[in-house]
Amino acid sequence: MNTQQRLKKKIESQIKRIRQAEHDRPTLLSQTVYIGTLGLVMVLPIIGGVYLGRWLDGMMAGYSMRWTLSLLFTGLVVGIFNVFFLIKD
Repeated sequence: MNTQQRLKKKIESQIKRIRQAEHDRPTLLSQTVYIGTLGLVMVLPIIGGVYLGRWLDGMMAGYSMRWTLSLLFTGLVVGIFNVFFLIKD
């Protein structure tokens, strides 16, 4: 195979990849769903941690926010890891 044929094949494959990329371009709806999913995987562990912490603090005698704050920060860390692993893929 000579140089011109290899060049022609390479250009054809690049044109094919460009057309496929244009066809597979994400739409506004798919991007909105992706952003919404990122928000949910970040916020839900935080909210769950706060509610669980409030419930545990309510079971203790006296005024305490120890569980609420601990589980709030735990939910924050879990949410950050969720977003990281979702974006990584």
